[in-house]
Amino acid sequence: MPIASIVTHPGGAHKDDFLACAVLLTQAPVAIERRDPTEADLADATIAVLDVGHQHNPELHNFDHHQLPRDHVPTCALSLVLQHLGIYEDSREFCSWLEVAEWFDCRGPVDTAEWLGMDRETLGKLNSPLDITILRRFASQTEHKPGEPIWEIMRMIGQDLVDYVTGLRARLDFVAQHAEVWEFDHFKALFMPRTDPMPDEASAGLGGHVMALGLEEEVLALIYPDSRGTGYGMRRFNDDPHMEFTQLDGEEDVHFTHARGFIAKTSSADVERLKTLVNAAYKP
Repeated sequence: MPIASIVTHPGGAHKDDFLACAVLLTQAPVAIERRDPTEADLADATIAVLDVGHQHNPELHNFDHHQLPRDHVPTCALSLVLQHLGIYEDSREFCSWLEVAEWFDCRGPVDTAEWLGMDRETLGKLNSPLDITILRRFASQTEHKPGEPIWEIMRMIGQDLVDYVTGLRARLDFVAQHAEVWEFDHFKALFMPRTDPMPDEASAGLGGHVMALGLEEEVLALIYPDSRGTGYGMRRFNDDPHMEFTQLDGEEDVHFTHARGFIAKTSSADVERLKTLVNAAYKP
């Protein structure tokens, strides 16, 4: 059943309820009311109730976590909305900030700081005027409607988040289908061949694929089509200093090496030549 409106709690606003609303706006660009829900609201599937109401019932679009046991794994309203959309696991994998947001909302700043291995004061230094102003403005009104600045910002944030997660998953699936792992004497490299059509950013998702393969300790270099030419780019993975691309400065078909040695570009598209160049960039 389509959502006609969103209800979330009044009073102070947090990243949890703000982002839960923002993500849900990508599915239902409707008005947001900041008030306590009624029993009728909770029973009406056309009214989404977020972060309030003491119910988690996706079929009725009720997404609250406050009724969960005290020792439950940190789960916030945003977690529940992402689960409902089927992108929670990918969001946890691709968005390192999500688990922190869950902890902060469910455990508070002291326990979260301890979990992160820092003191409470350091955690507070990570706030910015973006956090303060946007959340304060969201909290200052009882209703937010399409066309209003905060509502439009929320929808943009939600759309960018959903697009990032779903787009990266599609990209990782594409990389898994086409990429090859090259093995050398002392290291491995990940090679992405040129495809037709070419993606907008040929190197996107390569690092994620390396980690998905569990090879982050073995792969030292990434090789991918140069978006500005017919050759290939080569760069370090995880900025490993064993790959020093300035060692390729004298190669005729290498037209760029960064002075800090982390990246190079070649006009060659021959696989065996690319392997020779990457191997030559290795520094014991």
